[in-house]
Parts: sequence; C-alpha cells; structure tokens
Amino acid sequence: MKGDFLELLKNQGAWREPVTGTVTSPPIETHGTTVLALRYKDGVLNLGDRRATAANAIMFDRAEKIMPLDDFTLVAIAGAYAKAIEVVRYLRHAFKYFARTQLQEISLEGKLQEVSRALAGNLEMAMQGIGLFVPLISAWDQKDGAAKIYFYDGMGARFESSEFGAAGSGSERIRGVFNYIERTKGPFADRSLKEVLQEGLYLLDIASDLDSATGGYNKILPTAMTVSSDGVREISEEQLRTAIEGVKN
Repeated sequence: MKGDFLELLKNQGAWREPVTGTVTSPPIETHGTTVLALRYKDGVLNLGDRRATAANAIMFDRAEKIMPLDDFTLVAIAGAYAKAIEVVRYLRHAFKYFARTQLQEISLEGKLQEVSRALAGNLEMAMQGIGLFVPLISAWDQKDGAAKIYFYDGMGARFESSEFGAAGSGSERIRGVFNYIERTKGPFADRSLKEVLQEGLYLLDIASDLDSATGGYNKILPTAMTVSSDGVREISEEQLRTAIEGVKN
C-alpha cells in the first residue's frame, strides 16, 4: 500500500504539529559592582559604591551592597543582586536558628561553611549565567581575637586574605593598586581607620574612572562599615564627608 507516512500518522492522530514561537532572551540581571574590604589596626573596613547596573543601564544609585550578617560579620556583595539578597536573608536566618536551637553562637568556621554551602547550592543556576554573585566576608574572630577577610569563587571555594579583598567589575581595574599602596606605605593592618578609609576612597575613585559600572562617591556617598572587637559599626556621613575632603585636597 502506497502512501505518505506523515499523512498516515496525522490520520491516526499520532502526529501533532510542532508549536512555533519566538525564542525569548534570558532576563537581564541587575548587578552590584565594586566592593572593598581593607584591614586596619583595629579591624576591617568595608567600602562599596551604591550603583547597580543591568547591562549598560544604571538601574539604581542607592543599592546597599554591604550588610551585617550578625553582630561580628559583614558581607559585601558583587554580582547578581537579587540572588545575593536572597542568600543574605538565608544566612541571617541560619545563624539565628543555630543560636536558638544550640543555645550558643555559631562559630566563624560554621558561618564560612554556610556561605560555601549557599554558593554551591546556586552553582547550577550560575553555570547557566543566572544568579552568579561573589561575596566578601569580613569578620571579627572572637576565638582568635583577630579581624579576618575571606573571598570566594562561584563554586563556594574559600580563601583568606591577610590585608585586603575586592570584588566586582571595578575591582579588576585596581587590583595592582592595592599592592602598590601596601608596598609603598606599609601594611593596611598597621594603619588607623582614618588613613585606611581615605585609601579606600582613593581606590573607589580610581575604579569609577576606569569602570562605568562603578559609581564612585561624588554623586551618592558610598556605604562604609567596620567590624572589630566592638562589633559591626557604620561609618557616619560626617566621617565620610571629612575623608572625602581629604581625598580631594
């Protein structure tokens, strides 16, 4: 029996015409950009611009990229902003849950492991180009009585830095400047908060000149917070403006 096989399938109801449509592009994510972590003699300073971008568009000029996870831990975020905020909320809850159920605060090692776990759990999405972010963790280790800085890769691998850390698009432009400052002026960890704050503002200003996604400090004041034996503290607007005047002069 001669005939068209495709026509036979149609007659038997075994063929369905393929549905055609337009292929949609993946959503354009909003990204936080440059954040810095710098040691000073009493703790760690975190500094970040306020700009958030989506592709080449400025989405927001007042993004918060530096947030406390608890009384002695700061996170500075660069990358996918929505996913980063979701992870920050999870970490805050996880730390509080541990304290309430175990009747003791979670150790620094436990906090760092939770961050690694969160990043590893996001790996599948990150491999698809969605939700990739890179955190900087600054903490006061109550056990060792010392300030510490940690940075991560997208898979959750953790690395400790003794002097400084940076993340975001602007950080790529200024990595060598950290080493230059350290070699010509001495370790950040030996210097006062006032000095290190000015150095951080210089670095942020250079990043904003070289990277369009970094907002700098001229339009909107950056976020600046410290963590030390006294816990997490926010740098006041007055302190920031005084430091900025020192940089400009």
